[in-house]
Amino acid sequence: MQDSSPSPLLPEPVRRLAAWCAVALLVSGVGYVGILLCVQFRAAVIPVLLALLGTALLLPLHRRLVRAGVQRSLSAGLTCVAVVAVVGGAVYIVVSALIDSGDQIIASLRIAARDLSRHFGAAGTSLDDIAGNARELLSKFGGTAASGVLSGVSVVGQALAMAVLALLLVFFFLRDSDRAAETLRALAPRGSGDTATAMARRAFQAVEGFMRGTTFIALIDALCITVGLLVLKVPGAVGLGALVFVGAYIPYLGAFISGAVAVLVALADRGFLIALWVLGVVLAVQLLEGHVLQPMIQSRTVQMHPAVVMIAITAGASVAGIVGMLLAVPLTAAAVGVLSELRRRHTAPEEQAPPASP
Repeated sequence: MQDSSPSPLLPEPVRRLAAWCAVALLVSGVGYVGILLCVQFRAAVIPVLLALLGTALLLPLHRRLVRAGVQRSLSAGLTCVAVVAVVGGAVYIVVSALIDSGDQIIASLRIAARDLSRHFGAAGTSLDDIAGNARELLSKFGGTAASGVLSGVSVVGQALAMAVLALLLVFFFLRDSDRAAETLRALAPRGSGDTATAMARRAFQAVEGFMRGTTFIALIDALCITVGLLVLKVPGAVGLGALVFVGAYIPYLGAFISGAVAVLVALADRGFLIALWVLGVVLAVQLLEGHVLQPMIQSRTVQMHPAVVMIAITAGASVAGIVGMLLAVPLTAAAVGVLSELRRRHTAPEEQAPPASP
């Protein structure tokens, strides 16, 4: 008896490809809408993300205080006060160092500009001509400059407001961290509470490991480069070391920018030979970081391929600028942690299944 069921219109490989394309389009659409919503509400989203990063970095200190018998609210408050004191002290040191050596750096750059003008002999490129052109432009476009200053002040005010909101959120996240798992399990759909909790825990562990490891590596890099700049008597060594510390949170690109600034300052103030020595110090520190510090310190955290890191940084910069570059790698680490947890949960039953009888 022949089978009367109609044959499928498309072969099996084409139908599978179509199903995967539909899934990819659905996921891409949901992700695109989510990114648009985050950009639209960035004044609230950015402080929340920064607070999560700060919580991941400060949670071990908070837990130690709680284990020592300090009440949770007091422990969270003391942790936030310690952060404000450390950040404020670092900003004061950097600003005072830049003020003390700022005139020397400007004078060195001015001398370098005169040397370049004398060697290349370009007419109309002296510092006096540049100053005269700057005055003329300022007189013509004074209104535009004033509006730019006002917009800059508003941006600074918005940044300060987001920083204060992020600090307050860090306090609440630290204080209520013990109830996060129960809250997530209660909000998750029925039957998926354990999976949602495990995924969130894995993502937070990835971000926590990344923040702690990156901070320790950044501190070592900044100390080594600052010592090298002080030995070579480069002006603004403390400020340049602080720039190295901040730039370490942007993998690859941050190290390149901070190292280039240090080399340019050394070239302008101490000449070509000292600039070569500074370049050697920067390269030596980067080699130490890539071959010793990264494998030793971040060996237990989520490891990502450099190509994935560069793509994440580029995407973050296109979405939210510098803040996006800072947040891109931790968020990618969290996503990789979630995917690893899902893969582990889906492959564990197959690996533990008993072997078939012969």
